[in-house]
Amino acid sequence: MEYQQIAVERRDEVALVTLSRPERLNAWTPRMSVELAHAIEQANADPAVGAIVLTGAGRGFCAGADMEATFQTRIDGEDPGDDTAGGEGGLPRGLDWVALVRDAKPTIAAVNGAAVGIGLTMILPCDVIVASERARFGMFFIKMGLVPELASTHFLVQRMGFGRASEMCLSGRLYGADEAWAAGLVDRVAPHDALLERALALGREIGANPAPQLRMIKRLLTRNGSATDLADVQRAESALLRECWKTPEHAEAVRAFLEKRPAKFR
Repeated sequence: MEYQQIAVERRDEVALVTLSRPERLNAWTPRMSVELAHAIEQANADPAVGAIVLTGAGRGFCAGADMEATFQTRIDGEDPGDDTAGGEGGLPRGLDWVALVRDAKPTIAAVNGAAVGIGLTMILPCDVIVASERARFGMFFIKMGLVPELASTHFLVQRMGFGRASEMCLSGRLYGADEAWAAGLVDRVAPHDALLERALALGREIGANPAPQLRMIKRLLTRNGSATDLADVQRAESALLRECWKTPEHAEAVRAFLEKRPAKFR
């Protein structure tokens, strides 16, 4: 696929995916979502890639949906993408962003500027959110006469708690990086000039671990994060644990420990 609205490069064993419409503060379009999905699928298929970092070009991360290319186009009676009315959250039909990110290799959002609307909801399923001190976050849907999408009413409550998630969604207020961190919305705040390197370093650290088990753990966290049946949670964990016992990654980890050397997983 020829990328028009994103850029992709390799930084060691990390795939760096950059939203690349800086003149529009990387405003989202259905085309962008298709390109992002393709880039993530390519990274998943590359055995040399251990993790994925998602960031934005220029001053913003993503200023929400492109008003003219999405909302106004739909109001004018045209579909802004490939059957977005039949898809989830305004995405083209068949593109399940939440499942894609949760099934993907470890994914880190490096938020370099404003992340509002879908610019925020797209990163809530990521494994780690690292924010620049200049980042700003907003659930602006109420201001646009809309409701949130991409399972954000689930992930926001998981990250922030019910009361804080309610206030953020119902007020439509803009949050600074420090307030977002204190509320649990983001996991780390970094100096602006150090943001990308810190996200890449975290990607390298996480991605150095055994790839099959990383995705198994993501699967368990996705399934069990809101579960209340603890017996069922343990059954799911035990089923994957039995799989792990038979893997070469587990055997290598045990050998390395007994031989007093670092394990080599790739």
